[in-house]
Amino acid sequence: MPRSRRIPRLAAALASAAMLLATAACGGGPDPGTGDSGPGGGASGGGGGAFPVTIAHKYGSTTITSEPERIVTVGLTDQDAVLALGKVPVGTTEWLGGYEGAIGPWARDELGDGPVPAVLEDTGTGPQVERIAALKPDLILALYGGLTKEQYTSLSAFAPVVAQPKEHNDYGIPWQEQTKTVGRALGRAEEAAKAVESVEAEIAATAEEHPGFRGTTAVMATPYEGIFVFGSQDSRSRVLTGLGFATPDSLDAAIGDRFGAGISKERTDLLDQGAVVWIVGDVAKDSRKLHQDASYQDLKVVKEGREVFIDETSDYGHATSFVSVLSLPYVIDRLAPQLAAAVDGSPATEVRQPAS
Repeated sequence: MPRSRRIPRLAAALASAAMLLATAACGGGPDPGTGDSGPGGGASGGGGGAFPVTIAHKYGSTTITSEPERIVTVGLTDQDAVLALGKVPVGTTEWLGGYEGAIGPWARDELGDGPVPAVLEDTGTGPQVERIAALKPDLILALYGGLTKEQYTSLSAFAPVVAQPKEHNDYGIPWQEQTKTVGRALGRAEEAAKAVESVEAEIAATAEEHPGFRGTTAVMATPYEGIFVFGSQDSRSRVLTGLGFATPDSLDAAIGDRFGAGISKERTDLLDQGAVVWIVGDVAKDSRKLHQDASYQDLKVVKEGREVFIDETSDYGHATSFVSVLSLPYVIDRLAPQLAAAVDGSPATEVRQPAS
């Protein structure tokens, strides 16, 4: 994915015949005796312990027999959930920001003084299978991602893989489900539930402080190859709905079941909502360019000053796209004041950039 636009790409298939033959040994396929229930599956086994646990996903289900110690995150934001639950991955996957260990500043405290994870890359052909194997993982997490069946099978040759859930679009798992699924995979389900509850309470408190958010329609977009709008199942859009905003019904009708899609100039009406949040590479340059576009400049959302701009190259911009149990408090502290200024009913109110 081009780092400059923060749009997750769907990984291309990996062909690895030798690894395909080894899959059965890793417990990656469906287990008819697991007793799975609901999204993410359910635990199996007796004794009252956390393991073995079986987790359902897009390609069947995966059983984890003991507490993982060498975790590799292929999902682009999965490392935050691991860190929040007191574990440090041995490998993470680079997405944005270029941070050491692919750990953003909002998660740095959870990293502590231990070893920094090795950073893997997804260059467009899928996960770096050989590098992942060299890390000797005992669990591979790919929840916020888009593994193909072939990639899942290849990775399953040397460790249990928890792929993206089938109930959501690729790159569409909600942060709550991501955190709780990681919690079950690590044997820390109770801690995960408490972490989710804490962040949800913070978001709810922020929404309560801003009653003007409730029911107001809002969209997130980026000037990628014209205009790219994020759908209701995208994590960024869920930040807005978590604060009380509503996504317009016309949004998903226009972009289908994808996490987002480019729209033509004839459909800029999708942006004419109670608020529009732009994730841009250069706030001054990109806002000026947008306002020079005849199909955009005359929208009410523009004339009434209901735009929010986020610099995607900043830590704030990176965190906005990350949407994790650790990044959300960092984002809400900065986004809520901007949104409040945008929807206060006065076009004269300036929507300021956060100080940091």
